[in-house]
Amino acid sequence: MPPDSLVTRGPVARGPLEPWPDTVHWQPISTDLIWVELIRLAIVVAIGLAVTAVGWALSGHWLFGLALALVLVLGVWRAIAIVRAVRAWGYAERENDLLVRHGLLVRRLSIVPYSRMQFVDVSAGPLERVFDLATVQLHTAAAASDARVPGLRPAEASRLRDRLTALGEDRAEGL
Repeated sequence: MPPDSLVTRGPVARGPLEPWPDTVHWQPISTDLIWVELIRLAIVVAIGLAVTAVGWALSGHWLFGLALALVLVLGVWRAIAIVRAVRAWGYAERENDLLVRHGLLVRRLSIVPYSRMQFVDVSAGPLERVFDLATVQLHTAAAASDARVPGLRPAEASRLRDRLTALGEDRAEGL
């Protein structure tokens, strides 16, 4: 069989389990969200290390040493996952809906029609504010269909909130 016969010509068919449409322009979120998530992880790992270290020091049992190593290994694994997970986030504004994608192992695509949006929140916790980030949260009548876009600069979050609100009002009037 010649090597050229292995090359697919024309558009490649995408299966139903390939949720990222190639026909839209995906907007990435800020990679500064990686630092926010890594700091949160460091706090949790530090608490886990402190608890297991105190337990090991008081009892001297080898299981606490194993737990200490496990906390470290899981912390490193989660740090790697955070970097990849933040890079997997994206959103796309289309004519009638907003697409939000995220996930590594379990890939998720949320499609929120503008006409179904009830309200849009913009929030920023203490760490997000330090890194000049905000999260846009979309609320619909069905709680399971709520979507969020984290890691946006405040100006972009405000722009997206205002645009989604305006489009939601325009589409709702046509119902």
